[in-house]
This record gives sequence, structure tokens and C-alpha cells, in this order.
Amino acid sequence: MKTAFMIAYKGTRYAGWQVQDKFPSVQKTLQNAIEDLLGRSVKLSGCSRTDSGVHAREYWCHIDSLAGVPDEKLPLALNLRLPDDISVLKAVTVDDSFHSRYSAKGKQYVYVIRNSYIKDPFSPDTAYLYKKPLDADEITRIGAGYLGTHDFRSFMAARSKITDTVRTVTEFRAERDGEYIKIYVSANGFLYNMVRIMVGTVLDIISGRIRVGVAEIIERKERKAAGRTAPAQGLFLNRVFY
Repeated sequence: MKTAFMIAYKGTRYAGWQVQDKFPSVQKTLQNAIEDLLGRSVKLSGCSRTDSGVHAREYWCHIDSLAGVPDEKLPLALNLRLPDDISVLKAVTVDDSFHSRYSAKGKQYVYVIRNSYIKDPFSPDTAYLYKKPLDADEITRIGAGYLGTHDFRSFMAARSKITDTVRTVTEFRAERDGEYIKIYVSANGFLYNMVRIMVGTVLDIISGRIRVGVAEIIERKERKAAGRTAPAQGLFLNRVFY
């Protein structure tokens, strides 16, 4: 049996989830807290390698053994050992076949845009300030071109070494809530920077910087065909589907 954790974190001061040699990471910070609590070394595996500055409202990870502490007591015990920008929401016992990454059937991300001319001192780390007017329905209409199973090579960071670039996108929709626009993107898997490039491309189509549609960009199968990479601070891992 294993112990799995659902956590949330603000990624602003971390170099992503993955352990880094010279920079703080969410994985290392949480692993240190678990080891301090249990008094032994553990191997902590996560569901995704989120980028530097990206956040998570629901992120799953696990250790390859039982914690030895009742599941209901683990969140409080670990949160006492964690900084304020990482929180353990719950802990559950899972069987040996479970893996946070490989058992996942899909993920949902949400990209948050603050659509205003006026800066907000409380949101620069958790939303992308976009000053030109945006229409949520137009974003949804353009983004419908992403839906389905396609080769998303155009929407992968140029330095990525992944060779299998086919993914199935099941959701791309935008909602407005006051001055905020939230873009929801779900798929069976994502390439490096994929959501941020998808969002940046839609914004570039709306602004007129790109004059072709999403379908043509997908068919080009090259990074330079797509738009810019939207800033990291607006992106949240929102749900993981098992």
C-alpha cells in the first residue's frame, strides 16, 4: 500500500514541481516535510512537472509506502512543517498499482486573465494582466479548433525533446467573472508549455498578430506557426482525473 497526497500550492517562488539543483522546488519542500515527520527517507512522485511560477489548486503526489500516520492526521502534521504557499489538503491510502502520474486519465488547467487597464497590487502573481478588451465567447469560439485528437507539435516549447506529440483535448472554454476571464483546458495529457502557448495563440489571433486559425496552425506542426507563450503566473493545475 502507498500514501497519496492532494496538495495545493502557489508556485511563484518555486522553480516548478521537479527537484532542482540550485533552486527551490515544491517537490523538495514537501519531501523534506514528509521526511521530517516520518523520520525516514521517502521517494515522492508527482502527477505533473509544472513550470516555474505555475500554481496548482489540486495536485496529486504519492510515496511508495504507507506513511505510518493516520490519513486524517497527516494534513495538519505536514502543514505545520510547510511554508504558507504549500498546503496538504488530504491524504489517502492507495494500493500498490496507483501512480500519481501514470494512473491519471487526464488533467484540467485554468488560465486566469485579469482584463483591465488598471494594475492590481494583490494579483500580479496569480493572474495575467491583459489590457485590451476581451470577449469570453470569442475566446471559446476560436479555441474550439483545439478540440479533438491532433498532433500538437506547434504548441510545444521548442526545446522539448518529446516525440509523441498527439493529444486529445476535450475542453477549451472561457468564462468571464467581473474583470477576470478564466480559460479552462482539459486533455488526456499536455506537452511542455502547451496550455500557455494555446492561450497565447488565441490572444494573438484576437489581436490580429496571427491571421490564420487554430486548425491551420495545428497542421503546420512547427512551434513558430503558433503564438507567444502566455506568462506562467496565470496558469493553475485545477483538477487531475483518475
